[in-house]
Amino acid sequence: MRAFANETASESPAPGGGSIAAYVGALGASLATMVANLSSHKRGWDKRWKTFSNWAEKGQALKDRLLFLVDEDTRSFNSIIDAFRLPKGNEEEQKLRKEAIQKATRRAIEVPFEVMKVSLRSFELIQAMADIGNPNSVSDAGVGALCARTAIYSAFLNVKINVGDLDDKNYVKSVLKEGAAMCREANKLEKAVLKIVESKIS
Repeated sequence: MRAFANETASESPAPGGGSIAAYVGALGASLATMVANLSSHKRGWDKRWKTFSNWAEKGQALKDRLLFLVDEDTRSFNSIIDAFRLPKGNEEEQKLRKEAIQKATRRAIEVPFEVMKVSLRSFELIQAMADIGNPNSVSDAGVGALCARTAIYSAFLNVKINVGDLDDKNYVKSVLKEGAAMCREANKLEKAVLKIVESKIS
C-alpha cells in the first residue's frame, strides 16, 4: 500500500485516477466481504454460515476483478502513450497510428466503465451486509458503500475525459448516458445503505 501510494505521488503519470478509482472500489468490496466473513463465524449464527459464505465468495470475486482493473487501467494508459509514439512519416504510418490511438482510447474508456459496473454490482453485497450482517461491523458496510460510490464517480470522470478523443460518437453518447445513470443509481444505493447503518448505530 505504501509503495502504491508513493508511485501514485511520483512524477509518473500512471497509476492515476483510474487506477485509484478501481482500488477504492476494491476496498469497498473487501470491507463488505470482511463483514460477511465475520458474520459467518459469529457465535450463535452457526445456521447462517452457508449464507454468509456465499456472500463472501461473491465479494472475493468482485474484489479480485477490481484489483485486476487497477493494473488494467495503467496498462490502457500506457497503450495510448505507445500509440502516440508510433511513426507518422507517411500516409500509411499515419493511418496505422490513428487506428492504434483510437483502439487504445476506446480501451481507456472501457476499463473505467467496467470499474463503474463492478462497483455498482458490489452494492448488492454491501447493502446485504449492512442489513443482515454482524451488527458490530455495520459501520464497515457503511464505509464500503462510501467507497463504492466514490469508485463509480471517480471512474466516470476518467470515462468523460477520454471520450473526447474518440471518433465513434454513437458509442460515446451511449457510454455517457449509461454512466450518468449508474452515478444516479449509486447515489440512491449509498443513501439506502447509510440509512440502515445510521439506524443501527443510533
